[in-house]
Amino acid sequence: MGKFELMALPYAPEALEPVISRETIAFHHGKHLAAYVNNLNGLLEGNPMADLALEEIVCQATGGILNNAGQILNHELYFGQFTAPKADNQPVGKVAEAIVRDFGSFEAFKEAFQKAGATLFGSGWVWLSADKDGKLVITQETNAANPVQKGLKPLLTFDVWEHAYYLDYQNRRPDHLAALWQIIDWQVIEKRFG
Repeated sequence: MGKFELMALPYAPEALEPVISRETIAFHHGKHLAAYVNNLNGLLEGNPMADLALEEIVCQATGGILNNAGQILNHELYFGQFTAPKADNQPVGKVAEAIVRDFGSFEAFKEAFQKAGATLFGSGWVWLSADKDGKLVITQETNAANPVQKGLKPLLTFDVWEHAYYLDYQNRRPDHLAALWQIIDWQVIEKRFG
């Protein structure tokens, strides 16, 4: 036990099938994310950073504290953005307008986002974030990095660590990235965009 707790999923473990299997959720959420939470709580014992919010820790920490805090923040945003699969799932509201404004079309955005995820070498994350002026940007973040470290507001992320997809897609990362659009809860992304 410690300051941070494993987030509860806002859906049943099988709710994202066939895009993400119940088995992947069990490992990814129940083992990987749980380990980051336990590790961070242990690392923060007696540390002055223990009083900080998670985003503040991510922006200030280094080493093991950053790695575990970053992974908790990344995974909470990741797992919190999904819903049951929908055919032809599309963004809504202001975020939909901003995607068209900044990328030309939703299809052009999807293509650029998937390419960024497919070409990220090694482990990490691809992000859609907003800068201080509300302009949308795509970034590749390695390991446990998060766009908040660059002063950006993270909106949407695809996890390209192998544990996020290997049980379901083996080494077919691009197929996994293409399938994730079916389960994005665009109302969550709209709320994050604010």
